[in-house]
Amino acid sequence: MRGTDSEDDRHSTAAGGPAAGDPAYENPLPRLRRRYFASLVLLGLLLGSFIGRVTAPGPVQLLRVEPVPGGLHVWFDREPELYSQDVDGAVGMLFQAEGSAANGRLESAGTNVSWRVQNTEKGLLLHFVATRPLTAEWDGKKQDGDWLLQVRVAPR
Repeated sequence: MRGTDSEDDRHSTAAGGPAAGDPAYENPLPRLRRRYFASLVLLGLLLGSFIGRVTAPGPVQLLRVEPVPGGLHVWFDREPELYSQDVDGAVGMLFQAEGSAANGRLESAGTNVSWRVQNTEKGLLLHFVATRPLTAEWDGKKQDGDWLLQVRVAPR
């Protein structure tokens, strides 16, 4: 009597499996392990960016502007980035902040000075204009949980 091929091999497993030592057989576990860790990395990245968005502070807010003799007190909720420029005797200060527009007049060393806060694409612009050329000095400090910027203007 003739037997089948599977009986001749005397193995209970199918040919080509890992027990047979077939070099063409590919174990699926390393591939699944890579996918699993890649999905964990992606999930961690998404969760981290979500937490970063939730906890990121918003833009700096202008709280109020108070005229004082010889200058202004400008209040922010925290320290803003500040860029200042003197152009032909007018002083301009650009704050990386958001807030409402305001304007007014003050007197400094016998000279009337007009000031104005306006919104621009790059932030808030505070500028001082007078009939005589101006110079400005400023100093910032944290006070009562807010940021106080003291601006002093004087004619040259």
